[in-house]
Amino acid sequence: MVSLNQELMKKDLDIVWHPCTQMKDHEILPIIPIRSAKGVYLYDFNENKYIDAISSWWVNIFGHSNPYINNKIKEQLETLEHVLLAGFTHEPAINLAHKLVDIVPNGLKKVFFADNGSSAIEIALKMSYHYHLNMKQKRTTFLSLTNSYHGETIGALSIGDVSLYKETYEPLLLQCLQTPVPINSSKQAAIDALKSLELILKDNGSNISAMIVEPLVQGAGGMHMYHADYLAGARILTQKYGIHFIADEIMTGFGRTGTMFACEQASISPDFMTLSKGLTGGYLPLSVVMTTNEIYNAFYCDYNEHKAFLHSHSYTGNPLACSAALATLELFESNDILEQNKEKSLYIKTNLERFKSLPNVKETRILGMIAAVELQGYKAEERIGLKVYEFALSRGVLLRPLGNVVYFMPPYIISTEEIDNVLDTMYDAIKNI
Repeated sequence: MVSLNQELMKKDLDIVWHPCTQMKDHEILPIIPIRSAKGVYLYDFNENKYIDAISSWWVNIFGHSNPYINNKIKEQLETLEHVLLAGFTHEPAINLAHKLVDIVPNGLKKVFFADNGSSAIEIALKMSYHYHLNMKQKRTTFLSLTNSYHGETIGALSIGDVSLYKETYEPLLLQCLQTPVPINSSKQAAIDALKSLELILKDNGSNISAMIVEPLVQGAGGMHMYHADYLAGARILTQKYGIHFIADEIMTGFGRTGTMFACEQASISPDFMTLSKGLTGGYLPLSVVMTTNEIYNAFYCDYNEHKAFLHSHSYTGNPLACSAALATLELFESNDILEQNKEKSLYIKTNLERFKSLPNVKETRILGMIAAVELQGYKAEERIGLKVYEFALSRGVLLRPLGNVVYFMPPYIISTEEIDNVLDTMYDAIKNI
């Protein structure tokens, strides 16, 4: 007799094309239908449970089916589910915008809503280019860090530097420049990378519209981490050459690196900040682009001047998503989340020490609630990450390695016992593969 689990697997694979997946893998690798989720756990239809050790692609920061967020969305659902944000507005969008302006770095005073991270990146790029155009300058180049990732729409893909994602689409992409990311998290590496950046800006600065960075941690680039001094130095250099500085905090924002926003650790305020992922606690798609009054004012004009920023999404500023985001920020306000995370981060760091004794471990690194173990001695075709993934699932833990990097990015509500479970599973996987 076919179980419900098997029936759902078959129905899915008959018609659903999954993201970032070679679908042929599922001839041998089961796809897992999830029945429900609560806290840090996902539950399938066979009564198995899995710790969501990657926050469901880094979005779920306060756990699944969080009662506070649930109730706020239910309350909003009874009054307004959606209305266009052109010519109309609503309280959740207004209140969220004001809350964000209050907590982001000084100078970011305007909020432009979108509905996913890649869209926010596209908006920031277009807005930067259009600003310069309105100021009678034609700056057509964008600058990013080597090994960077900013999304998979055409513009976002163009400025990234992870070949796995962009190589196939190279003929379609915008021409962009890359500058070396600091090779590690030392101050000296930051100094060396800043020297390279200044040389690029000397040669190309007048044509560069904006520089975009993932502050402190490059997510899809293997959780590569670098020193905050690089951010501070890059901000100074971009200002010197009249180049916008875009902080892509889609992954790093909302406490993930130990501070509310990674930029705080460098005491800088960018020209643009993009936010998404943890913004709604992992409930609903929503993103925002934060920017300055100076940039906003460059578009403020009479209709016939043709300076307006024409960009829109149907679900821009969706009230349900805004309500989820407000509830998420209220959880930060009512609980000392960042302080609790510091204790958990220290606990994780201490427990990572044992990994260094394994011969196939190149290094471990941690920043806030992001921990990574980089493996060595494996070729790409060995697909070591897939082996770790399968092993972890057999132990009730969801891990999704990035190549040779096994990372741990849990919901903030995770307990020390659950941390132990995940780290023990990671250790055994790496030791036994």
